[in-house]
Amino acid sequence: MQLSLDKRAVPIVLTEGISTTAADAFTQAGYDNITQLTHAPDEQELRELLATARILGIRSRTKLTAEMLAAAPRLIAVGCFCIGTNQVDLDAAHIKGIPVFNAPFSNTRSVAELTISAIIALVRGIPEKNAALHRGNWQKTAKGAHEVRGKALGIVGYGNIGTQVSILADALGMKVYFYDIATKLAHGNATRVATLNELYALADVITYHVPETPETTGMVDAAALEQMKPGVKLINYARGSLFDIDALSAALASGQVGGAAIDVFPTEPEQNGPHFTSPLCAFDTTLLTPHIGGSTQEAQANIGLEVADKLITYSDNGSTVGAVNFPEVSLPVHHGAHRILNIHQNVPGMLRQINAVFADAGVNVLGQFLQTQRDVGYVVIDVEGSADRTTIQDFRDTLQALDGSLRTRILH
Repeated sequence: MQLSLDKRAVPIVLTEGISTTAADAFTQAGYDNITQLTHAPDEQELRELLATARILGIRSRTKLTAEMLAAAPRLIAVGCFCIGTNQVDLDAAHIKGIPVFNAPFSNTRSVAELTISAIIALVRGIPEKNAALHRGNWQKTAKGAHEVRGKALGIVGYGNIGTQVSILADALGMKVYFYDIATKLAHGNATRVATLNELYALADVITYHVPETPETTGMVDAAALEQMKPGVKLINYARGSLFDIDALSAALASGQVGGAAIDVFPTEPEQNGPHFTSPLCAFDTTLLTPHIGGSTQEAQANIGLEVADKLITYSDNGSTVGAVNFPEVSLPVHHGAHRILNIHQNVPGMLRQINAVFADAGVNVLGQFLQTQRDVGYVVIDVEGSADRTTIQDFRDTLQALDGSLRTRILH
């Protein structure tokens, strides 16, 4: 059961050095009980924080398992201050009625710019020349170095980042081809292809910008690499699970792949330091970076604002637009009304039971908003503001006691 509390007392925990723009946004919205950590809490520390936290902000290193969520009796929302949400057990959060928000757009430009820089570096042969010079070997030659103008770029995944890369590459004079499982509008002079193999046959450089799904996991394997043009340059700034690293290493060794820029890996160190190993480190033709595609000051500031705004809106208003695991409801303001939020099991008869509570009390309902998703239903009821607090608290207790009710919250 969730009580209606003074916003100033709502415990908010922000971990992993989340941009100060997030804390500033909460403060400006009237929240000031904010705990900020510069690190990812270990299991024991996270458990202690979750005992009282109402809102939790994390990045990619904090693992929010079903067991951890079970230890969070007061938690109403989670914010992933990044694109991915794999670090959260979304099903467990869904069943507990905890919406999870992320930032799918805020680092788009940062990743797109890094991708363009990698395209230029690979086509010019910069990684191997840099490695040689670090060993004292001066290699001033134009052999193997090319302009990107006129080269064919293949983009796998034409979403927010893929389209930005497309626009920038088109401006550089590249021939852009893209493949996406959904029908997408081409930007500029880009051309959509019907199959991956068609793209593989055309592209001098291929960059991947797709989510981690069963279909994309391991999609770049030995068979896929054999379909590509000899000497192709590859970029993975998306998900570490996309590439078969052993197959990529073999293709680099044989020359089938002429170079690769990799920012994400199947397994990554939990913390900074000398912990990283990969077969790709053996190749001078690889440009390796430590999962920094979206790690710019601008991106982190934008992410802080985007996710904090979603969390504040849900806490203040009940709207769940942007939640990745929860029914999405866009709600109007509720001036002059009490707003009651009820999260319940998505079973027949719940709405009838909920409406009966207000009908039996003779209270006028000003508005009602309902959305369901899989096992969970989310209903928001606005009732006349003339109803006194005791009556509203009674409604909360009655709704919470309904068979199938998961949690009830009041916004006065």
